[in-house]
Amino acid sequence: MTSRAGEPFEVGRALTEIGRLLTVPLPPTGLTTALGDPATGEWTATQGPGFRIVPLWEGDPLTGVCAPEWNGAEEAAEAQLASLAAELDRLLGPHTTVPLHGPLLRWQGGSAVDPLYEALFDEDLYGDLAVWSPEAPAVRRLAVTVGHSDGDAPLVLAALVCDRALS
Repeated sequence: MTSRAGEPFEVGRALTEIGRLLTVPLPPTGLTTALGDPATGEWTATQGPGFRIVPLWEGDPLTGVCAPEWNGAEEAAEAQLASLAAELDRLLGPHTTVPLHGPLLRWQGGSAVDPLYEALFDEDLYGDLAVWSPEAPAVRRLAVTVGHSDGDAPLVLAALVCDRALS
């Protein structure tokens, strides 16, 4: 569960959160740390060397939900991701898509992956990344994704910022 449980998705609020995310200091080194709300323990952010990930929205739990309702929930989450990506495209230029299946298969097989990818997978964020990469190599990258761990877990839309290229 995330700190966003129960909040409706709003593109404007997500853009505000992303604006804040783009300004936070990124630790240059160190361990990856998942942060939680002090009162509830719900996930609020994960940070590690050169990156920070935050939840932007969490859907309803899918416990006991079967198709077609489950498919509808997944389609709604993907539509929210698409609407956010479209607005970010308007503001930042077109995004590229970075598939995560390669790092995910290596991670599931027990191989080491970049700490950023491991942090995404630890939060059940397995969806492809929509990435905005500026031309200058010293500038931060922004990405958004949606994912969930299994058929019962809520879908989560998250954003990340990092100081390296994503590929």
